[in-house]
Amino acid sequence: MREWLIQARKQKGYTQEQVAMQCFIDRSYYAQIEKGTRNPSMEVAKKIATALGVNPSTFFNDQYEEPSFLLLLRNSQMVIAYCNLQLEYMWVFNPHPDFESANLLGKRDDEIANNKGTKELMAFKQEIIDTGMKMRKKINFPTTLGESTYDIYGEPITDKNDEIIGVITISLDVTKKTSKKRTIDSKKPNKRPII
Repeated sequence: MREWLIQARKQKGYTQEQVAMQCFIDRSYYAQIEKGTRNPSMEVAKKIATALGVNPSTFFNDQYEEPSFLLLLRNSQMVIAYCNLQLEYMWVFNPHPDFESANLLGKRDDEIANNKGTKELMAFKQEIIDTGMKMRKKINFPTTLGESTYDIYGEPITDKNDEIIGVITISLDVTKKTSKKRTIDSKKPNKRPII
């Protein structure tokens, strides 16, 4: 299921039939696209994206099934997300472990976790939308593992008419991990293996 697509359609208040008519495709074909049983052509993806205010490349993200590539991304502590103009998540890849089981789609950061970090993130995304500029910022968030610092890059997403329809962010966990240094007990003799 393409939950992000269903959410985008519902936000616009459209039925499947209405979207299909705007895109000049059959309703059953559109329903299959929503279910994920069919992939649209690039031309159809662009029409649907225009009708619903989403990025057409989103339809094809699930086609990059190279296991090593996905494994690398999942283990990179990198979060990639797309929000609409209301700062509601349309899709999220690799969310922080604290939020993996939560349904993030259609929610704003302050509806997921209301803290100083999420408020700062929302202000950051709103500034990107307001200015239309790419930006980068480090933000601290409280997590179950302690405070985490993310280096966040964001840029506006535009439609074919160059109208801003949302913001995409790429967040990398850059928290400095403290490692326990091994100490040498000066009271114990330094034992070396016998060769």
